[in-house]
Amino acid sequence: MKKLHFISLGCTRNQVDSEVMIAKLFSSGYTLTNNMKKADVFVVNTCGFLKEARDEAYLILDEIFLSKKTNAKIIVAGCMANLFSKEILNKYEIFSIVSSGNIDKILEAINTPSVLVNNLSYIGEKTFDRVITNYKHIAYLKISEGCSKACAFCIIPKIKGPLISRSQKSILDEFKLLLSNGAFEINLIAQDLLDYAKDRNQDFGFLKLLQNILKIKEKFWLRLLYVYPDEITDEFIDLMATDKRICKYLDIPLQHISDKILRKMKRKTSKKKIFSLFEKLRKKIPNISIRTSLMVGFPSETNEDFNELLNFIEEFEIDHLAVFKYSNEKFAPSYNYLDQIPENIKNERFEILTKKQLGIVQKRNKKLIGKTIDVLVDSYHEESNLLGLARSQGQGYNVDSNIIINNTQKIKSFGEIHKAKITDTQGYDLIATLE
Repeated sequence: MKKLHFISLGCTRNQVDSEVMIAKLFSSGYTLTNNMKKADVFVVNTCGFLKEARDEAYLILDEIFLSKKTNAKIIVAGCMANLFSKEILNKYEIFSIVSSGNIDKILEAINTPSVLVNNLSYIGEKTFDRVITNYKHIAYLKISEGCSKACAFCIIPKIKGPLISRSQKSILDEFKLLLSNGAFEINLIAQDLLDYAKDRNQDFGFLKLLQNILKIKEKFWLRLLYVYPDEITDEFIDLMATDKRICKYLDIPLQHISDKILRKMKRKTSKKKIFSLFEKLRKKIPNISIRTSLMVGFPSETNEDFNELLNFIEEFEIDHLAVFKYSNEKFAPSYNYLDQIPENIKNERFEILTKKQLGIVQKRNKKLIGKTIDVLVDSYHEESNLLGLARSQGQGYNVDSNIIINNTQKIKSFGEIHKAKITDTQGYDLIATLE
């Protein structure tokens, strides 16, 4: 049996691509190994969005070259292959390079030295063969790839190409297949879900897709990852509110709240529109949890602009927050912007914003003590089988906080819904007892 060491980096769309490649390799007789010294083939599915992500990939490749046996093959796949293949080949003796859009040719890349970078995105329209790499009750379903927006700081359109959507039939067929294979929580993923089918000249494409998914008469949690604020309509909010199977949770990447910065970022929204949207969401879906990402240190960001971020997360009590420091990417329009912010100021603002968010979360969490909520039990805690990990509908897997269960004797199997009483807090996490 041929031994495969597979490393998947980056976002959940990359994870789905990794699962497709692993399935193809399994069908050809490969088995996974964690031992680098025994691997015949290494596949590193990379993220290329930020310099920090590319540096992580290079550190992993350095480790592989130090550990691998002499004749082992190294394949670099994913986003870095799309845009940075020459840089990779200048640094390392790589057997093959496979872009995100050519992952269906992974076997060809292992058998013959290749640089396959002619396609930028893979959507799996005709075949859904995948090896789910997280818990079997959690699955990600990619409905589109690429991006046709033009945010000044972002190189994803250059990495992934323009928007390309799957057919609704393909998505519905895979959704049903995932359910039949034991998935309970299905996460719909795309660069922006609400852009779905715009490349097919279909109006209200995502709304129609969502309506058809909800016609499936089975129990599940449906989580929606990522929706841009300028695309959210009243009809979408109303549909979210009507079906209990849709997790009352949205990941809405804002990046900033200052009108000046939003304009320079080329974001199609404003502070007033964002405030109005959040007020509407909280009114129509009172128990909604909102996750967002905010960027500090974008060129020309002043202390006043930064203070607008601090005031915003406090006023709206953002449930889950990812904070990023601006990365000056050479393929992004903002690369040549004047008034670049020094790294020490970026770091300082990052620390202030994350500390502020922790205080907001801890204050809100204390109000939950004594309440009983529905939770999905995922697993035992990594530190002990005497503790479990669970989440409410308001917590995304592997990106948000957890609910730590302290009476695991009540757990018969994972992937099931339980009633849990919140008894305490720990950092971002809640502590609960299953009833």
